[in-house]
This record gives sequence, C-alpha cells and structure tokens, in this order.
Amino acid sequence: MGMNLKEGGSDDLTESHDINVTPFIDVMLVLLIIFMVAAPLSTVDVKLNLPASTAKPEKRPDKPLYLSIKEDKSLYLGNEAVDLADLGTELDSLTQSNKETVVFVRGDKEVEYGRLMEVVDGLREAGYLKIGLVGLETLGK
Repeated sequence: MGMNLKEGGSDDLTESHDINVTPFIDVMLVLLIIFMVAAPLSTVDVKLNLPASTAKPEKRPDKPLYLSIKEDKSLYLGNEAVDLADLGTELDSLTQSNKETVVFVRGDKEVEYGRLMEVVDGLREAGYLKIGLVGLETLGK
C-alpha cells in the first residue's frame, strides 16, 4: 500500500489502494526479450528429400503387434519371418482381419529409409492404416 501525502495542512495520512504495476511490467519485458531471443533458435531449417507418407499418430493398444525390419531387409511379424508380399494375409490371420489394429514398426537403424517406406506402403495397401514407429528413447546428451 502506498501513502498519499497532501500538501494541505491536514495531519491525516490516507492510504492509497492503487496497484503498483511497475514490477509486473519489468517481468513481462524480461520474458518478452527471452522469448524473442529463444524463438529463432527453436526452428528447424533442414531441407530433406523425404518420401511421401500420410500416417497419423494413434494411441497404443494393450497388446501391441510388432513388425520388425532387420538390417538385411528381412521382415518379422512378431517372432515369425514373413515376406512383404504375404504381409497382408499374415496380418489378417493374426488380427482376425481387424483393420483397426495398430501395427508397430521396428526398424534397425541401418535399414534404408526407402525400405522402411516400402514396408509402410505394404501395410497401407493391406488396409492397416494405423501404424506406429518404435524407437529407443535417449537421454539428453
């Protein structure tokens, strides 16, 4: 609270109930400067020639179905080897033709990106549009 001193002859000091906004303005200006400096640093400006994909992220089910791609480009549905041409029929038998099943794709880091997109396109052609990509979480370096 501030005090209001009048120049009159009154000895009564009255309280002023005005809010002092100077510290608030100081904090807001500091935050504005911090965000102005940090915003350009958080943008990504890497130009890549990526293959096209229209997959959307989905929730993870209780019992995930994994499709693994090894370094030698071989495919495994669960623990069983499968060919890309037979992927649709194998998935239909495992999921009882439930196209809403999420298929989690795990790829070795040496697998070419083009091969990964071939597998994803094979899943989409088979009617399995809910695809999740699996990776290892790494701690900050």
